[in-house]
Amino acid sequence: MSEKEIVLSGIRATGNLHLGNYYGALSKFVKMQNDYDCLFFIADLHALTTSPDPDALHENVKNILAEYLAAGIDPEKATIFVQSDVPEISEMYLLLNMHVGIGELMRTASFKDKARKQLGLTDNGDDIEKQIIGTDSNKRVNAGLLTYPTLMAVDILIQKAHKVPVGKDQEQHLELTRRFARRFNSFYGVDLFPEPENFNFGGHAVKVPGLDGSGKMGKSEGNCIYLVDEEKVLRKKVMRAVTDEGPKELNQPLSQPVENLLTLMELTSTPEIVQSYRDAYADCSIRYGDLKKQLAEDILKVTTPIRERYQDIRSDDAYISRVVRQGAERARERAARTLAEVRQAMGIRKF
Repeated sequence: MSEKEIVLSGIRATGNLHLGNYYGALSKFVKMQNDYDCLFFIADLHALTTSPDPDALHENVKNILAEYLAAGIDPEKATIFVQSDVPEISEMYLLLNMHVGIGELMRTASFKDKARKQLGLTDNGDDIEKQIIGTDSNKRVNAGLLTYPTLMAVDILIQKAHKVPVGKDQEQHLELTRRFARRFNSFYGVDLFPEPENFNFGGHAVKVPGLDGSGKMGKSEGNCIYLVDEEKVLRKKVMRAVTDEGPKELNQPLSQPVENLLTLMELTSTPEIVQSYRDAYADCSIRYGDLKKQLAEDILKVTTPIRERYQDIRSDDAYISRVVRQGAERARERAARTLAEVRQAMGIRKF
C-alpha cells in the first residue's frame, strides 16, 4: 500500500492533445509521477456524452495514450489506463447515483451550457428544464450528460484520490465530488472516502492562449497547436496567428492578440527573447513576421521530440496494448477494493 498521496487526472478522448494540454497538464504530470502515486486515464466513457463515431473514439484513445507516453509519462512510475477498462467504475457510477439529486445535477453550469449547445438553444433566462422539455422531440440531451458529475466523482472516489488537477471549468464538479463523498460517509456512518483537493503542482494555473487573438487554446475553438502537428503545418498556423496593425505610440499597451503571442513565447522561448519583443513593441519597432518565425522555431523545439516519440509509439500496437493491460490491472485492483467497501456499506452483500 503506497504511503504517497494519490493524484488522479483524466483527459476525454475527443482528439489530439495541444500545447494548452501540455503546459496546463502533461508537463506537470511528468513531474508529479516522481513524488506522488499517480493515476492518469483516458476518459472514453465521458466522451460518449457527445455520441462520437465508434471508430474515431477508439483511434482517439490510442492517440492520447501514445501522446501521454511521448510527453514523458512513465508507465513504470504512474498508472496509465483507459476508463472503460475498469468496469468497477460503471457499477459504482450506478450505486453513487442513488445518492445524487437530479436538481443539483441540473444546476451545474457545464450541464446547462452543454445542453443548450446540443439543442441549439440560447440563454434566454428560462430554466434549462423548461427549455429541454419544450424542444423538438427529435432533439435530446442524453442522461449521461446530466450525470457527468457523478461519473467524474466515481473516477476520483473509487481510487480514493487525495488531489485532482482540474481547470476552472471543472471546479464545480470537484466540489460536487467532495459533497458526494461527505454525503455517502455520513449516510452510512463510514469513513470511506477522502475529500479530494484541487492540485496544480504549485504556482498559478497556466492559461495557454489560442492563435485567434482571444480566449484560451481549445479543440472546439479551432485555435490549437497540436503536439503532433508536422513542422510545415505548425509554421503555417503560427504565421497566420492574429495580431494587430502595430503600435502607433511609444509604450502603447499591448493588444490582446499580441499579448497572447508573447504569452506563448514566454512558455517556449528564453526570457531574453521575450523581453526583446516586448521592448520592440514599446518602441514601435516590432516586426510581427520576425516574432512569428521566432515563436514557431521555439515551439518546434518543444513539440518535435514529442511528435517523433509519438510516431514511434503509435506504430507499436504491442507496446500500447501492454501499457494498457498493465494500467488496467493496477487501476482495477484498487477500484475493486473500494467497490467492495461501497457494496458492503449499502447492504449489497453476498449470501
